[in-house]
Amino acid sequence: MTVSIWQAEGREPIREVDVLVVGAGLAGCAAAMFLHQAGHEDDVAVTEMRDVALGASGRNAGFMITGLDLYYHHAVEKYGADVTREVYALSERTHAIWRGLIDKHGVRFNGIGSMLLAESDAEADELRKAYAAMQAEGISAIFHDGDPLGRGYCAAIEQPQDGAVQPVELARAALTESEAELIDNNEIYSIAQIAPGKVIVQTRKYTFHARKVLLATNAYSVSLHPYFAGKIIPTRAQVMVTAPLAKPALNTCGYSDYGFMYYRMTFDNRLLIGGGRKLYKDLENDTLEDRVTTPVQSYIDAYMARRFPDVKAPVERRWAGIMGFTPDGLPLVGALPDAPDVVFCAGFNGHGLALAAAAAERAVNLLLHGTHAGAFSPDRPTLKP
Repeated sequence: MTVSIWQAEGREPIREVDVLVVGAGLAGCAAAMFLHQAGHEDDVAVTEMRDVALGASGRNAGFMITGLDLYYHHAVEKYGADVTREVYALSERTHAIWRGLIDKHGVRFNGIGSMLLAESDAEADELRKAYAAMQAEGISAIFHDGDPLGRGYCAAIEQPQDGAVQPVELARAALTESEAELIDNNEIYSIAQIAPGKVIVQTRKYTFHARKVLLATNAYSVSLHPYFAGKIIPTRAQVMVTAPLAKPALNTCGYSDYGFMYYRMTFDNRLLIGGGRKLYKDLENDTLEDRVTTPVQSYIDAYMARRFPDVKAPVERRWAGIMGFTPDGLPLVGALPDAPDVVFCAGFNGHGLALAAAAAERAVNLLLHGTHAGAFSPDRPTLKP
């Protein structure tokens, strides 16, 4: 976000805070919760340019899917077996954190599992290889040699432990658990460390003097600091939902076409379908505009007609959200080179519900104790500058 001279003149009141969390999405709210658990009970503030989960955290499909963004065997080829194993475990850790919040705060959740479906015979072969790699690691899953949904798919990997969540409620639950003060509608326009333990963060409402800062700004990180140029690529995702159906069209979280298409039923029995950017990457990549576009929405409509021809309900809502992608497909957890007391947690590659909580936990450990972020650290060999 940019802020005009009229919106913030540099004369805003000073706020002293021990730790400032920037961003009230899933990662930021989880980070505030971990800070609270670490004993920072009265000295943490969360500032947000809009409101809780109004960015990608509240605009996604709400899939709690275990694992990585890549098919497992491709992840091993790209990152190596050890990193792939570590990231898969971090997704399990994330879901354990979310489920604790779901149970405690009554967040809506439907444990319907997930199915990674093949759109073609070629993709079905990829699923067989992915399943074999998962079996070799002792990962529990079910392979379907054929279409378990009866909608023309070619094969599927089923993970019964997965499910569908209401992501805005989940973020709010984490913020509630943190007991942190939320300062909403408050854009940032400057951040600088002027001395060890002293970071100046200028925002529309306040000038914060913070001992430490945690940036949980995902795609919007590129607007805050030049360090993120080329490391975080803002990418638009689009979704639509129908009017409520008389009966569910499916009973799982489904995703296919190498993750480019995804679909589920909402809690009030609407069919949600998202994706469609695969053929329109020039239009959907490197943008912070969270608007729907005609080519992508038309593609989603055509997909529904092809895979869900029995669904005759009209489309009632369409929306878009901005994801943060990294060059190698793994999140980033590290500190700014020119501001060692400013730690960041960003770049979830459209997979935040799988990895954001564990990434936030690692970010807090780095912020408070200097603990290396492991597979998410920017010093990893697969991250190209």
